[in-house]
Amino acid sequence: MGAPTLDNVTRCFDESLDVIGRAGEHLADRIVAATGVLVEALRADGGVYLFGNGGSAADAQHIAGELLGRFLVDRKPFRAETLTTDTSTMTAIGNDFGFEHVFARQLEGKGRAGDVAWGISTSGNSANVVAALDIARRMEMKTIAMTGDGGGQCAALADVLLDVPSSLTPRIQEAHVVIYHAICQQVEAAMVS
Repeated sequence: MGAPTLDNVTRCFDESLDVIGRAGEHLADRIVAATGVLVEALRADGGVYLFGNGGSAADAQHIAGELLGRFLVDRKPFRAETLTTDTSTMTAIGNDFGFEHVFARQLEGKGRAGDVAWGISTSGNSANVVAALDIARRMEMKTIAMTGDGGGQCAALADVLLDVPSSLTPRIQEAHVVIYHAICQQVEAAMVS
């Protein structure tokens, strides 16, 4: 790896900008489609359930905060909830049923047809995200998967697949932020107008 250098720092920014630019070109129509799925659910008094692991769990919380609070304008809150923050529930389900069920079990108890299940997994293969998207489809929820290149196992379970064209986790996560900010901005504009 060597000592830190300005070139290495600049390279991080260049790589990130490249991936974000390619993601914008690759996913623009699907970002619009994801916005439509969310707006349809919210207009029907449906909810949005978000989940992922590690940095993706933090992104799920970030998105829920934007939807529940505000993004750019003051307006009523939109029904959004993360499945990553209730440690008692997650550890009970993990202990009793296995970690791969921590999100699916919560969706079974909270979700209903017409709601949106939004799973985040940079690999697209996180077992608990895959299981949750699978149960969501069986419950007739709409599904959004935000992943890295190709979508992994999540691809087949997503009504809308937002797969960033990269296999590098940090670059995928950086593009995810731009993607969900674009979605939140569009959802807010559609719901407020």
